[in-house]
Amino acid sequence: MARQHYALGLGLSDEHVALADAVAGFAEDTVTSELIRRDIDRGAEEKFPPFWPALTELDLLGLHVPEDRGGVGGGLLTLAVALEALGRSGAPGPFVPTVLASALLVADAGKAADELVPRLIDGTTTAAVALESSGIVEAAWSGDVATVHGSWQAVLGAEHADVLLLPLWRNGEPVWIAVDADDATVTRQDSIDIVRGSARVEIAGLDVSSERVLSRLSLTRARSIAAVVLGAEAVGVLSWCVATASEYAKMRVQFGRPIGQFQGVKHKCAWMGIALEKARAVLWDAAVALDNGDENAGFAAAVAAVVVPDAAVQTAQDCIQVHGGIGFTWEHDAHLYYRRALALRSLLGSREQRTERVAAYALDGVTRALEIELPPEADAIRGAVSAELAELAGLDEDELLVRLGDDGWVQPHLPRPFGRDASPLEQIVIGQELKAAAIDLPQLLMGSWAVGAIAGHGTEKQKAELVVPTLRGDVVWCQLFSEPGAGSDLASLTTRAVKVEGGWKVTGQKIWTTVAQFAEWAMLIARTDPAKPKHEGITYFVLDMATPGVTVRPLREMTGSALFNEVFLEDVFIPDENVVGAVDDGWKVARTTLAGERVALSQKMEAYATDADLLKFARGRQLGPVARHRLGELVAESQAVDLISVRVVLKQLSGADVSTTSSVGKLLAMGLGQQIAEFVVEQLGAAGAVAVPGEPSDKAMEQLLAGRATTIYGGTTEVQLNVIGERMLGLPRDAEPQGVA
Repeated sequence: MARQHYALGLGLSDEHVALADAVAGFAEDTVTSELIRRDIDRGAEEKFPPFWPALTELDLLGLHVPEDRGGVGGGLLTLAVALEALGRSGAPGPFVPTVLASALLVADAGKAADELVPRLIDGTTTAAVALESSGIVEAAWSGDVATVHGSWQAVLGAEHADVLLLPLWRNGEPVWIAVDADDATVTRQDSIDIVRGSARVEIAGLDVSSERVLSRLSLTRARSIAAVVLGAEAVGVLSWCVATASEYAKMRVQFGRPIGQFQGVKHKCAWMGIALEKARAVLWDAAVALDNGDENAGFAAAVAAVVVPDAAVQTAQDCIQVHGGIGFTWEHDAHLYYRRALALRSLLGSREQRTERVAAYALDGVTRALEIELPPEADAIRGAVSAELAELAGLDEDELLVRLGDDGWVQPHLPRPFGRDASPLEQIVIGQELKAAAIDLPQLLMGSWAVGAIAGHGTEKQKAELVVPTLRGDVVWCQLFSEPGAGSDLASLTTRAVKVEGGWKVTGQKIWTTVAQFAEWAMLIARTDPAKPKHEGITYFVLDMATPGVTVRPLREMTGSALFNEVFLEDVFIPDENVVGAVDDGWKVARTTLAGERVALSQKMEAYATDADLLKFARGRQLGPVARHRLGELVAESQAVDLISVRVVLKQLSGADVSTTSSVGKLLAMGLGQQIAEFVVEQLGAAGAVAVPGEPSDKAMEQLLAGRATTIYGGTTEVQLNVIGERMLGLPRDAEPQGVA
């Protein structure tokens, strides 16, 4: 289980997966619970834990340091990958404070780095860093020489550090100095993290030369690096908590079944898994941005500082809760990870400070472009795609739609001749080139799900008569799946199809059918053998909506609109030629459609409130501290949703299975739209109770009401949590319902 979990870690490349696995193996072999608790029981930490020589031999201390400074040259992302893996072990010792110090020194690239970095990466010298949260001391400056008096609280790892990086004020800006620990008074403090403690550092009248002043290290850069280094270890805490809680939920039996089968526990574990995916996504992006020198890396790191530490604390709390009484004992390790999460969060400042930074960036128009870096082979694909699309220039609209459909551009992943047999990489390039050529594809809506099912399972006649015109944008589809008694639980459907000469007679009722009043064709599933188990005996049909016996009644929604419908089927005849796939094997075909739906819904939908709506509303408006705090939270959440989508694409490019990530994306994205709309309406006060054309309240009210559907259709939040808990974490499926006496 542990190694499997690492393969889904921060890193996406083969090299990073291998590194994570290697560090995981090292930690499993050397950083044992007994070793950790030995120091706790003695009430004292060792400067170097027993595994320090082996850790040094693996060059982990220099992973991020450039090769010209004697390091491995992997950058912060490579270090973060190792930190997550090591963070799962709850390791004691000076590794994290030391690599944080060397990362700051490398960023400054001054004389202090020349002197100290070689000693920090060879394992002979340890360091500690005081961040803003420890306090910033006033100093007397004479040029670049500082005379220092003052103290810093809760400096992580300072008790056994050889070198201390401490912040001072200079001309109203913080600047870090590097001092030898022998020149300071270091006093161990009663720390929340009892495995790796913190200390108070005091200096009285020390003159610090210019060579030890990190004059080129900005506050933003220091914050950003700290958010990545400390955040990466916090992701490791998250990972341990998710794995440990889900494993316990599988084996702990209460009331005659594993507690992971109870939805309360299953959903809690699922939210823990979701928090881990969010944390990995934003931490990964912050590390990439810093490594690439992105001018907006500060924004990416600020988002990570909002999402990761709080997720670690909450998930550690949930881990204790899942374990129940045993999780509250001293003997169980859960409290050690909770303590570490609390300590890491405290170092990055209060939540209000962290969310305010994100809000300030967003209101100033700072964003982080989420561009996917493609491998070199994309260039050859791009040239061929661009040349083919150039041939479409100048076509009128009707001709263009025909060519787009017939040439496979609309659904390029489909097999030829309907698609282009496009790999994930080709699909990305095609999407980019279509955008560059300003070519709009036809909006297939449910038709995109229909063509996937028919192209994969249909007859040649069905493909020719239905797939081809749909791809040209000539056919409107609806989906006759949900029923009054079978919404998310589609396999419980009761619509019957009875065999008659030449086809089937179908009777039943469908509901929540989008655009059924306009649709020409429908995807329909009906039960053809009620004697078989519920996922069997179902057949997938395509239905001409003009067939006698089909009645469509629009359902007026809470918005006042009627996008949804209920459809009544009374002895509707469907010919044998309209069966897709094998009789009684329709669930397999339906899963093709459902999978397509969930992938589509994992993206933010412009019809509902988005971060663009949020910022358009907020800019130029006087927001109080509480509102700005909430704004920062929502922006960070939106960025996390986008980054999860980016990582899904990158995983697909590497051939990884991303089947459960669509549920994570859908759940987060749809919930986000609701929260944004609620924020806008709440901030409007009384003005939010009436719709004024041209004013924010007009669109906000519509988005608020319409958005309530987003966590229902396509699989409710509760169903999505079941899917995540069962498929991502391996929790047991819900118990089969018992018969009613």
